[in-house]
Amino acid sequence: MENEHVGPRRNRWTFLTNHARVLIAIARDPGVRLRDIAAACGLTERTVQAIVTDLQADGYLTRTRDGRRNRYVIAPGARFRHPAEADHEIAGLLAYLAAPLAAQALPAPVPAAADTPAGAEPRATA
Repeated sequence: MENEHVGPRRNRWTFLTNHARVLIAIARDPGVRLRDIAAACGLTERTVQAIVTDLQADGYLTRTRDGRRNRYVIAPGARFRHPAEADHEIAGLLAYLAAPLAAQALPAPVPAAADTPAGAEPRATA
């Protein structure tokens, strides 16, 4: 029996929409070109342009000219559209997904025995 998540019967859905992917690409590089977003997301430039227009029309970002290029600014405080997540800002998701992978993979620092405050007993480890 094949696992339902692999093999020829695997569904072709993904967790993120194309709108989310485009917004993440802009969060990573506010001066990114539409053709670079299209290549990274596997979309056409025309589709990316329509998505950016949607995002701008709904107040998720603003676009300004910077010489011959566009520069994008993501709206602070923008919230998810679906009622189930409407009370959450998109900033947290963008910060997590737009951050370099190396920064996400860093484990939390564990204090060494030398870092134990004076007079405190170091904890025993199992």
